[in-house]
Amino acid sequence: MSKSKRLIELMMTVNRKRKFTVKELADEFEVSTRTILRDLQELSELGVPLYSEVGPHGGYQVLNERILPPIAFTEEEAVAIFFASHALRHYSYLPFESEALSALNKFYFYMPGDVRDRIDQLKNRFDFFTPARQVKSPCLSILLEGAIQQKIVLIEYESREGRSSRQIQPIGVYASNGLWYCSAYCFLREESRLFRCDRIHTAVFDTSGLQPMDFRHVHLGNQDAFFQNEQAYIPVYVELSKEGVRRCESELWPSPKLYKNEDGSGRLDGSIRKVDLSFFANFFIGLGNEATVKEPAELVERMKGILSEIMAKYE
Repeated sequence: MSKSKRLIELMMTVNRKRKFTVKELADEFEVSTRTILRDLQELSELGVPLYSEVGPHGGYQVLNERILPPIAFTEEEAVAIFFASHALRHYSYLPFESEALSALNKFYFYMPGDVRDRIDQLKNRFDFFTPARQVKSPCLSILLEGAIQQKIVLIEYESREGRSSRQIQPIGVYASNGLWYCSAYCFLREESRLFRCDRIHTAVFDTSGLQPMDFRHVHLGNQDAFFQNEQAYIPVYVELSKEGVRRCESELWPSPKLYKNEDGSGRLDGSIRKVDLSFFANFFIGLGNEATVKEPAELVERMKGILSEIMAKYE
């Protein structure tokens, strides 16, 4: 086996084992311990985070950060990945902001000169525009980690009623129209809720001893179906003009479902949570004549109430 191939396989092996001895690797690769020591030294110089322990139970250990082995990308694949990461720059806050910037710089730095020139040309001719927001969302990382690790997060949240302390179990986070949202189970309300991440002032892992729910198989794609049996949902039907369809495509996610007609008009048909009536009432009022709410009656009455309050302000 050539040295270069052995180093690549050794990198994959230490990432997989996480903890090992020099003799174990020497036996596995059928080389001397001195050769393995030299190879480990080279991996360390390449950036693989190795830590050595002495003593009868010592050996080597890979630190928390893992280094992936070299991956061969085609020019088109490299450019595509670069711009997928480059598009995230419109968001002031990301769950992995520094890591995304580091990966972007590595892609650009190690590309051939002609590919870098092509990217420089594309930067001014290709983009994913996202509304610029000045609001801060500094808690994205811990919310995402809570969703992945099935942990309860204690947050300080600013709602219409004021600031309150909540214990939530995040399902996932997503960005829409330049803002970040966290879908989570709220232990205070005993139901799933959607939280604006910029309204979360602080977030720490909960240490009260409260047991998390089993949401291992619940994610952003299936949460509505999972919680629908546990919460009060009501049917909704709204007719939309072409402009109404366009605005719903850019604003609403993920329910109710949007249907488009051949002429560009459409309808919203599905169900919404009762707790979201105020949100949808304000949203459809904002659409003006581009939307006509047919049902439910509760939503129509909520809209009438809001419009009456607005009219009273100007009488």
